[in-house]
Amino acid sequence: MSDLPACPQCSSNLTYEDAALYICPECGHEWSRHAAQAPEPAEQSRSIRDAVGNELRDGDAVTVIKDLKVKGSSLVVKMGTKVKNIRLVDGDHDIDCKIDGIGAMQLKSEFVKKA
Repeated sequence: MSDLPACPQCSSNLTYEDAALYICPECGHEWSRHAAQAPEPAEQSRSIRDAVGNELRDGDAVTVIKDLKVKGSSLVVKMGTKVKNIRLVDGDHDIDCKIDGIGAMQLKSEFVKKA
C-alpha cells in the first residue's frame, strides 16, 4: 500500500501524486501536500449566528424577530418574544429552547437576534 493520504472529500484510497498536489481520480478533488500534512482540529465547531450576524452560544438569551406559527398547533410565537437559556444543536433547527406558555421547541437561528 502507498503512504498517500485518502481523499478528504470522498475518502477514496486511490489518490495519486502530481508535482505538489494530491489528486483523487474518483471525484477529481485536488489538494496540496501541505494541506494533507496539516493536523486536523479535534472538533470542528460550527459557528451559529443570529439574523444580524452575532455569534450565538449555549445559555444566551434571544428575541424572536418574526411571528412564527407552531407546527401542529394553533399557537403563534409572537415577534419580540424573549427566549432565555438557549441550547445550540445540530440540524435544520439549530436552537433548542423552552418558551413560556408554549413549551419546549426548536427554532432556526435566522429568526432570532441576540438579546
